[in-house]
Amino acid sequence: MDSVNLFCHEFVVAVSSVACIIGLLLLWDDHKQQKDEAQETEEILLRMSFAYWLVYCVAFGIEKTVLPNWESLTMAVKITTALSYFLTFSCILSLPLHKFAVHEVEE
Repeated sequence: MDSVNLFCHEFVVAVSSVACIIGLLLLWDDHKQQKDEAQETEEILLRMSFAYWLVYCVAFGIEKTVLPNWESLTMAVKITTALSYFLTFSCILSLPLHKFAVHEVEE
């Protein structure tokens, strides 16, 4: 049963890495249009959350496929995985807090 759960988690991480790449491509801003500071901050937070999650997906993939027996590098990849996971969480948490703060200033 554990191997099924692990395979399912690996599949979800693989799909979410593709979704992150698509999300970053959609947020790519080629034309320089005028934006207010709040909208620009929202876009930056979204890009950061996609980028950090992509780092998590890549580090998770490296940990599971390439480095199962290399102890010294495995610890660095695990630390990278944990840090990118927490940075993603903080960006996702900051987005509604930022919207709430901007809404409070407007009133």
